[in-house]
Amino acid sequence: MKRSIAIFALLGLYLTIGTVMQEKVQAADKPTLTMIVMDPLAAPLSCDCVKGYAQRDYEKLAKYLEQQMNMPVQVHFAETLAAALERKTQGKADIIIGKHSVIASQGPLQKLKMLPLASLTGKDGSTTHTGLIVVPGKDAAVTVADLKGYRILFGSVDCDEKYQAALYLLKDNEVALPPKEKHETCAACSDGAIAIIDMYKNGTKAAAVISSYAKPLLEGCGTIKKGDLRVVGETDAVPFITAFVNESVPTADRHRLQEAFVKLKNEPALLAAMESKAGFVAYQAETKTDAKKK
Repeated sequence: MKRSIAIFALLGLYLTIGTVMQEKVQAADKPTLTMIVMDPLAAPLSCDCVKGYAQRDYEKLAKYLEQQMNMPVQVHFAETLAAALERKTQGKADIIIGKHSVIASQGPLQKLKMLPLASLTGKDGSTTHTGLIVVPGKDAAVTVADLKGYRILFGSVDCDEKYQAALYLLKDNEVALPPKEKHETCAACSDGAIAIIDMYKNGTKAAAVISSYAKPLLEGCGTIKKGDLRVVGETDAVPFITAFVNESVPTADRHRLQEAFVKLKNEPALLAAMESKAGFVAYQAETKTDAKKK
């Protein structure tokens, strides 16, 4: 009797082990989506200095996409695409979410063909943002036209709001600039802000171009004090946070992904976590600045 019980127990153990191993094999065979997040308002890439702002929870978005797509979604955060591919994803990128112009610029450099799927709405419902041309608070300049003869500190070339759109605005106001190879750029909005404040103290007239979303963070994080900077101009709107999908992802899955992004509008809790009024909307080109490029 005891021998029979032992045999049945051993058989049960074998069956359990077999089931677990089979589930592991099936999980390993199941396709996994790799999502890279480069949104500057994502919690891991920002700070919590301003309550309810710049703390987007992409981990929750990944869980949502897992349910919608019925496949695992691995999420990785990085400020540049090169860093994500090299240090975190072993070169894989099925979904990339970040500034439209940055992904459109950095993707080809990494030999990735990424297709825009959906645009994320902000708390105001907009899918765009702008560049702000700022000067030190006590500077004499009032308008963009007053910046003739000033040193202009742009943002990175792949950030349209801080570079290309700003070039158009300065040109429209007949502000002469040095040749492109001599343009001065700052990777971070905080760097440009601090630099022109220091220049002003030393008697140099200078202006910087910052992203509109960054202005609340500069004061909130204590980088500058209220009144240290003043806006003298705003660029045309350009696309902001956009979800791109790799062309290598099967067409059917790309369509399902887009549907999943658009359906997010029906998830109030997730909208709050993403600091979004209406979730994602199907991507549509183009803005006024885009049109000028053609």
